[in-house]
Amino acid sequence: MKLEFNFTQSGVLPYRRKDEKIEVLLITSIRKKKWIIPKGYVEFNLSHFESAKKEAYEEAGVYGENETIELGSFKLSKAIGICLIQVFSMEVNKILDDYPDKEKRKRKWFSIEEAVQSVEIPELKQIITTLPQKLS
Repeated sequence: MKLEFNFTQSGVLPYRRKDEKIEVLLITSIRKKKWIIPKGYVEFNLSHFESAKKEAYEEAGVYGENETIELGSFKLSKAIGICLIQVFSMEVNKILDDYPDKEKRKRKWFSIEEAVQSVEIPELKQIITTLPQKLS
């Protein structure tokens, strides 16, 4: 019997402005190597965004601005229950060569269109699509 319970994660959609266009940074998941955003469980002593920023450092090796927009949320069904993931914007201001998950994941900058094609979760596609409008 599968235990069902709800839990929350937070994630960031790291972005940068390059040649007057917006690019987003995606990372690969550890097991299935699918393109995703940095995300993780909300730590008890951090806000949702602070926790998401910590994941961006650990999983993607990036730091960003504190100015943020909540871009939306989506649900994932995991083995231990239903997870609600809140997604925030984060403009990247520092990219590290060395970070905790460097050997476990790939990271890559994508145009908005390429990112939408690369992720599988429909709600995440929608969040990425709306990023430029939400930033203007």
